[in-house]
Amino acid sequence: MKRSELIYVIIGLLLAGIVGGLIGEIIGTFLPDGTIKTLFTASKMIGFETGNVEFYSISLSFSLMLRFNFVSLLMMVFVLAYFRWWYL
Repeated sequence: MKRSELIYVIIGLLLAGIVGGLIGEIIGTFLPDGTIKTLFTASKMIGFETGNVEFYSISLSFSLMLRFNFVSLLMMVFVLAYFRWWYL
């Protein structure tokens, strides 16, 4: 896989995660209470909390949190399947 193809895969996965999360939240708002609504709206946060590094006059803080739900993971699987079919 070329470097440009890898960049396309990474951008595709990021967009699939964002769009899938948004679609899952929108669909979940219209569903009645129950298991299916929980499937679409429940999300899992993965990452690390804010870390601080303080120097004499400079203070740096950083964190990375990723939030996944069912639809975002499903969209990511579709993107991986598409790129595998298209590029291999």
